[in-house]
This record gives sequence, C-alpha cells and structure tokens, in this order.
Amino acid sequence: TINLAAICTPADYNTRPLDTIYSNFIDALPVVKYCSENNKRLIHFSTCEVYGKTIGSFLPKDSPLRKVTFRYDPAYYVLKEDTSPCIFGSIEKQRWSYACAKQLIERLIYAEGAENGLDFTIVRPFNWIGPRMDFIPGIDGPSEGVPRVLACFSNNLLRREPLKLVDGGQSQRTFVYIKDAIEAVLLMIENPDRANGHIFNVGNPNNEVTVRQLAEMMTQVYTKVSGEPMLQSPSIDVSSKEFYGEGYDDSDKRIPDMTIINKQL
Repeated sequence: TINLAAICTPADYNTRPLDTIYSNFIDALPVVKYCSENNKRLIHFSTCEVYGKTIGSFLPKDSPLRKVTFRYDPAYYVLKEDTSPCIFGSIEKQRWSYACAKQLIERLIYAEGAENGLDFTIVRPFNWIGPRMDFIPGIDGPSEGVPRVLACFSNNLLRREPLKLVDGGQSQRTFVYIKDAIEAVLLMIENPDRANGHIFNVGNPNNEVTVRQLAEMMTQVYTKVSGEPMLQSPSIDVSSKEFYGEGYDDSDKRIPDMTIINKQL
C-alpha cells in the first residue's frame, strides 16, 4: 500500500488547520491499522516539513556559523532522518498543523513496526518539481485558494502580473526533478528488504536556491520563451500575513542528507 493522500498546500495549513490535521493524521489511521493487522507492507509519504526549522535558524544573526554566500556548517543546517530534531513554532502558529500531523503519523507507523511488526517505509520528499505541476485557478481546479509557490509564479507570469515574494523571498529550498524522485520510490518498492523499517529523504542537496532567485530565473526563462518584454517591476514583496493569513510561519532551509538512502538503495 502506497499512501499519498494528504492536504498539502501551505495556504491551507493556517486557514484550514482542522482539515489539514484530519487529512494527514486521522484519515491515515485506518490505512496504517489495516496494513498492520493484515501483514501488508506500507510505503507512507510524509514530508520534509516534519523537520520544521533548522538549528541554524536559532543562531545569533552575527554568528559565523550562519550561512554566508552558500557556505555553512552542515551540522546546523543539513537534515538527517535519524538525528535531526523536529523544531516547530508555537501552537498559535497554525502553519505547523501539517508538519505536526505528519510527524505524529510517522511516530505511529514507527511504533506499529516496533510493537506489531509492520513492514513500512516512510518517504520524506524535498520539493519535487517537473511537468504538469502547474495549477491555474478556475482552469485546473477551483478558482479559490492559493496554489503552491511554483504554480503561483507561473500564474502571475501568464497573466503579466508581478511575482509575489513572501517576506522578501528569503526562504531557501532544494529542488529535485520528478524523474529522479520516482526512481527513488521505485527502488523502495522493488527492494523491500533494504527499504523496510527506514525513513528516507528524497531530494537534491546540491540544488538550493532562495525563493527570490527562483522567481528571477522563472521570469528570465518565461521572457525568453514567450518573447514578451519583462515587466518594469517583475516582482513585489508581500508579508506572509498578507499572503497566507494569520498564524503563518516558515522553515528557513531544507537541505536533505542523502546518506541513508544512498547506502540502502
């Protein structure tokens, strides 16, 4: 059983926290229970958001251990499945409803494995990208709501509107191409003896950009492909409260350690 069911749109985490928690924890319980009681193997999709914020984000602003021009101490920023803590914001920051629900179902799956012998693999995706992930409101689905960042940027480019950079677009993300990500999942399916009982990061630690840099790249590519002139102001800064609503918070960096998955698979 491969469970990919989830509400996983950041705009929903603090505006629909109950739906988010039910979708990612309560609704997943029967799947885990069924697999455990019937000796079925479970491959469960979690998220890199279970890590929350990095240890490095709590360092003093002037600390030499903070990242400088893409150099940083990995001990404070690289996320490891077996040792990195899960650091979330306060309860009033309801944006962490998704990450917390995902972490709790991970813990339940792990406990089922330890106490009842459930064969499981947990997948933690790190920003998978590729074809057909665009979402145009009113065309590909409902007109209300806020799509994911890449789809938001695509929509604005098509409509000749400035790209909105939340809190200046300073958050950093690593992106991995969908073909590589699916190859990793297929290896998990095909090698149960090597995958069972493990949590796997699936990402590309060498492909890191800020959201601002991503917006600039997409603007340049779209201008080249479309032949349309670049807007005089191709991007604007907006606050996270204005864009996502009250109770939003964010992780600073998401760099996956790939040691375990490379060793096992």
